[in-house]
Amino acid sequence: QVQLVESGGGLVQPGGSLRLSCAASGSIFSIDTMDWYRQAPGKERELVASIGRVGATRYGDSVKGRFTTSRDNAKNAAYLQMNTLKPEDTAVYYCKFSVALTGSGFDYSTYWGQGIQVTVSS
Repeated sequence: QVQLVESGGGLVQPGGSLRLSCAASGSIFSIDTMDWYRQAPGKERELVASIGRVGATRYGDSVKGRFTTSRDNAKNAAYLQMNTLKPEDTAVYYCKFSVALTGSGFDYSTYWGQGIQVTVSS
């Protein structure tokens, strides 16, 4: 019913930048929070950034000051601008949206993207 598709990952040198996008499609009535998570090999999935419906943001301690999340409600999309990337930022990045479907009122369910690889290496 709802699909989340991520784009923008890849290989970048330390100190470089990447911008991830996550676009939702389907029978969407409303999207509440839009989150970004990441999971490195052998580590637990961790919250990177979150943005609420009206734009309130919060970030994981390891990315504060380097990453910025934003959203475009008209496009049902979220973005993660990643600057000053470090090798320890290497991970699979996932978006997660809280979505209310058309006809469900404000009954929100969680949907995940498929994940996209970000590799920071020289």
